[in-house]
Amino acid sequence: MWPKLTFRQWVGYAGFALVLLLTAAVAVWRGDILKAGLDPQIPFQTYQPPAAPDYRSDKAWALINARAPGAGQAHVFFVHSTTYDGGSDWNGAIDDRRALALLRSVVLPNYAGPFAHAGDISAPLYRQASLYSRLTLREDAREARAFAYGDVEAAFDVWLAARPEGSIVLVGVEQGADIVDRLLHDRVAKDPSLKRRLVAAYLIEGVTPVSRFTSTPLCHSADETGCALAWRSVEENGEGEARRVMRRALTWNDRGALVGVAGGPIACVNPVTGSVSEPVSQARESRGATNATNLEWGIRPAFQGRLVAAECRDGILWRSRLSSESFRTRGSWADQRKIPPYNLFYADIEADVLGRLKAWEVGRNPA
Repeated sequence: MWPKLTFRQWVGYAGFALVLLLTAAVAVWRGDILKAGLDPQIPFQTYQPPAAPDYRSDKAWALINARAPGAGQAHVFFVHSTTYDGGSDWNGAIDDRRALALLRSVVLPNYAGPFAHAGDISAPLYRQASLYSRLTLREDAREARAFAYGDVEAAFDVWLAARPEGSIVLVGVEQGADIVDRLLHDRVAKDPSLKRRLVAAYLIEGVTPVSRFTSTPLCHSADETGCALAWRSVEENGEGEARRVMRRALTWNDRGALVGVAGGPIACVNPVTGSVSEPVSQARESRGATNATNLEWGIRPAFQGRLVAAECRDGILWRSRLSSESFRTRGSWADQRKIPPYNLFYADIEADVLGRLKAWEVGRNPA
């Protein structure tokens, strides 16, 4: 026979059960709860964005004409990835302290660093779309992402006007890859002089349909110029992440709006081989992965070579799983949904751009 419980005991057991239920609910829906906390809760059409940058001022640039010792003669235009989480704004102000800290300590050393020896690097600050805008397919989020392009295009105009000649390299990472895709399509493709100046474009950790690469083709060899490399990497056996990536992927239509990729083939150029025709690379071919976080600009990091196997398959660059503590993603829930704070293809990208720059220079000045 069950013992009789007092009213206080009943309340205690009920409270304990409620705590267990709430704990389980938070564990199951934690991501949704945290994501909802980043929602600005305002239609983009009535949203007042932060003040526009003035790209005539050095304050509007994270890097401006930055040169490493012994750098080459290319002009590199670098568009950074998402560093602003969201919350009160659809688009982050260029002086947001936390976003700037992440940009300078993580993104620039790891992802702009491979291009430091190609030439001078300039990276505009822009009213980037928030991380939240990349976690939903709502129309407001799409408009926020399209809005960010306007800032970068304005920066591109100022940058080009100051560099009327010489080789150019375009680099975009994640959100920046989407923007560089549109620059290639709307600006470079329509300007024969820019097409002749283009060494290569690098669309890093972005999802870009093959159909976007008509005027600027995907690279077929390591010494080809005027072409593009594009990839989105996922750790081997990460099928769930790959499905989420593809489900949220958007691309530009001819009116400059973001639409679903519609199931078409996705571009993938293995950064180790530098060729869309050579989709597979073995670990022994990897030139060097690194975690350059907090490294001073211009200093070449130490590498771990012969480490990363990679294969382009079904539009994803599948890469080997690594156990090193240097290549673990830490931080908040939001930080873990940004690009990794390390670069597994750093030395491969560095070698690729230097090789293409040399080929471009030879092509311009044949013996």
